[in-house]
Parts: sequence; structure tokens; C-alpha cells
Amino acid sequence: MKTADFDIEKIVKRGAITNELDYERALIADRKLRILSKENSHFKNVRNNLRDLIEQYESLEWDDLESITDKKVIESNKFEKIAEMERVFIEARKSEIKDKLKELNLTQQDLAKILGHKSKTHMSELMNGIKPFTLRDLIIINRIFKVNMNKLLPLFLSNDDQIKLKEAVKSINSPNLKLKSDDLILC
Repeated sequence: MKTADFDIEKIVKRGAITNELDYERALIADRKLRILSKENSHFKNVRNNLRDLIEQYESLEWDDLESITDKKVIESNKFEKIAEMERVFIEARKSEIKDKLKELNLTQQDLAKILGHKSKTHMSELMNGIKPFTLRDLIIINRIFKVNMNKLLPLFLSNDDQIKLKEAVKSINSPNLKLKSDDLILC
């Protein structure tokens, strides 16, 4: 089970960025991959392919100034905030895990062994948010390193899930079931 739907390599494999949120995530991933690509040619290839997809998306969605509406700009800003919130969360989680490893005098390769991952590259992708941790990985980290699950598992919903949740609560129409704006992120 994945903790998040975002996996940059899946987007690259799919061959297209299909929505504004994935576009914003791709821009952030591109910056991360710039650093990682200096260490590993795999990341360089992923970054080159990702950059092509970013250019294709921008050309399709943002080149025609006449078709850019206020609604589109507002939506883009919203998705930029969501992607940034995810980036901040991933960086904080990475820092938390690294601090625990340092405290226990362990390496990222030791963590890979504990989680059952053989590839140093894969572990780096997980730590940097290029690929999502599985729920199993996060439970193991929680149990072994005593890291609070709130620091390991993002507790915000995707935009689609937020919309579905709002609609479900509205359709139930129960006075006992209220959805406050702080129950959702960036609605």
C-alpha cells in the first residue's frame, strides 16, 4: 500500500504530465533531481525525461496566453501551495529519519536493509520523495525508531479526495456531521 499517489518515475514512464498538481510536483522533483543527478546517472536520466515532460505540459497548457483564465491561475496557485506543502512535509520527514539514524549511529544503507530494500538508489528515491514510502516501510520506521506516525505519514488529502469528501458529507445532510475548513487542506 502506498502512502501517496505521487511517484515521479511513474509519470516519466507514463510519458505525460496530465494535471496541474503533477506539474507542480514535477517542478519540485526537477529541483531535487538536479542535486541527485550529480551522484547517480539514473537520476540524471529521470531528470532529463522529466524536463521534457514539463516542457510539453507548459507548451500545451500555458503557451497560449489567450486561453489562460483567472480560474486557471487560481487553480494553479492552489496546486502550487499543495505541492509545496508536500515538499515541506517530505523534507521534515527526511530530517526526522536522518536524525534518528544519526542518533543510533546507523546509515541510510542500514535503514534499507531493515526495510528490505536492496538498492541504494531506491532508498535515496524514498528519502527524497521521488518515490513514495509504502505504509509497511513507515510502520517499520515508527516501530523501530519510535518516530511519531504524524511525522511519517502525510495527514492531508488529495484534491480529488477533498472534493469527494465534501460531496459525501453534503449529500448525507446530517446536522451531526459537519466538515470544518481546517479538516481539509487548501480547499
